[in-house]
Amino acid sequence: MPTEELRDAAAKYLMQTYTRQPISIVRGRGSKVYDLEGREYLDFVGGIAVNVLGHGHPDLVQAIQRQAAQLIHTSNLYYTEPQVQLAKTLVEHSFADRVFFCNSGAEANEAAIKLARRYAHSKYGADRFEIITMKNSFHGRTLATITATGQDKVQKGFEPLMPGFGYALFNDFATIEALTNERTAGIMLEPVQGEGGVYVADRDYLKRLREFCTKRDILLIFDEVQTGMGRTGTLFAYEQLGVTPDIMTLAKGLAGGVPIGACLAKESVASAFIPGVHASTFGGNPLACAAALAVCRVLLEGSVLDQAKRMGEYLAKSLADCKDRYRVVRDVRGIGLLQGVELTIDAKAVVADCLARGVLINAAGERVLRFVPPLIITQREIDKLLEALAASFTRRMGEAKDTHH
Repeated sequence: MPTEELRDAAAKYLMQTYTRQPISIVRGRGSKVYDLEGREYLDFVGGIAVNVLGHGHPDLVQAIQRQAAQLIHTSNLYYTEPQVQLAKTLVEHSFADRVFFCNSGAEANEAAIKLARRYAHSKYGADRFEIITMKNSFHGRTLATITATGQDKVQKGFEPLMPGFGYALFNDFATIEALTNERTAGIMLEPVQGEGGVYVADRDYLKRLREFCTKRDILLIFDEVQTGMGRTGTLFAYEQLGVTPDIMTLAKGLAGGVPIGACLAKESVASAFIPGVHASTFGGNPLACAAALAVCRVLLEGSVLDQAKRMGEYLAKSLADCKDRYRVVRDVRGIGLLQGVELTIDAKAVVADCLARGVLINAAGERVLRFVPPLIITQREIDKLLEALAASFTRRMGEAKDTHH
């Protein structure tokens, strides 16, 4: 089906919940994808921080093929080896003692919210149920997770929202103190606010938060849906921020493109979940877990994490240079291969310029470019991105100058 025909069919049959780029991607290899017409694009979106091993990675492909031929799904009425092995791997390489599997980041965050409430209920009674989250955050699209998300634009039109949430300012400890009371069960935040414009949590702020939560037996929840699985140069972002949460959520990169979510917790917290209180039909099915195991093995046994760390540093430094050279760049921030560039102009115009030059990038909000490429990205490929950005920034600065005249 030609692209034009495909777009017409999408307009006719799909609910119109997305604004899509005017291309149809049909295949991918490494850090590149190809459209219906055979054009090649360098992928700095990575399925929105999902394709950590790029496209068509042989270990991931073989794991999926092998498992699909053997067993795709049975439900959680029975044990399956891939699920138990994946849980063991995640526990052995994190702070956590137990894992609950689901299908997405929103579901993982939903599980974290329920677990925090359940823990507080069982220990302190039904009056302790509130979760403090951050303004400008993003935690998903279910009713509970849009309420947890501190952005009006995500919540608009879905009122009444879930009760039991309060919003603090990110990196502002005083607003956490002001919101905390005897009803507070948990504090939930992203180590790096991705969708909110790529803002990194301050180490001292996180340290104070950890001490504050420990003292009051409030659960500290890290949403690592976007930062997990090597994105920041370590398997999880908390490892380099020097603070350990009580609950952590994962999804996106965990299975390299196969839908999966996970909620990890310490034993003292995880024990609040008993048979019958939470579940997921597809959660932790053999296919998704086999894919996730393949991703974990590549990240833990190969050189991909080191590569991601090096390339993250190179990308951050190169983007910082852009700030010095182009007045349309207001700020550069991020960790590892999660980088954001704040502009003085509309980010979507730069996204369109880069698309025309065969580079896929993404806007987080109206003025911020977000870069979340596969962890296998090379210096040469980053240089190609920088060329596309330089051309766009130069063009946009020229237009701004013409407007002033």
